[in-house]
Amino acid sequence: MKPWLVLTLACATAAPLLAQEKNPVTSVVRETLPRQQKNIVAAVEAMPAGKFSYKPTAEQMSFGKLVLHITEANTLLCGKIAGSAPPKSGELKESDSKDKLLAALKSSFEFCDNALAKMDDSRLGEKIQAFGGHEAPLAWAMIALTNSWADHYGAAAMYLRLNGLLPPSAQKKP
Repeated sequence: MKPWLVLTLACATAAPLLAQEKNPVTSVVRETLPRQQKNIVAAVEAMPAGKFSYKPTAEQMSFGKLVLHITEANTLLCGKIAGSAPPKSGELKESDSKDKLLAALKSSFEFCDNALAKMDDSRLGEKIQAFGGHEAPLAWAMIALTNSWADHYGAAAMYLRLNGLLPPSAQKKP
């Protein structure tokens, strides 16, 4: 099943339950995190360590850079949601080992989980600094976060397929 269809069906199924939810936006983002985390982490685990330098074209980032980028996006956006600076994870480079990049990725999802646990919809209108230094409501970070997960998983799935590997969401369920 296509990832966008799975997300659409999940949202449609959750919609009646969230109709009376006090924090529908935050609740949907919280419910989205475990599925996206599972797929993204599984995609990174599936890519052989020797392929982290793989680039589909010269203009595209390497798979290692993609993992680093996902980690940075998670910590940046979830830092905005938490209202605090992201945790210091040391200097990461796209050339770091698969194990180091994977550990940082997992840690970034834990940071997001903790940030979302403290979030509620009453804060969605709070002003934050968005990309490019412009002011935006905190809702922007919540939407950007879920968009980021979808976009980055799509990229990781493409890298896997180009290397003859089936992405986690395309694998048959046992």
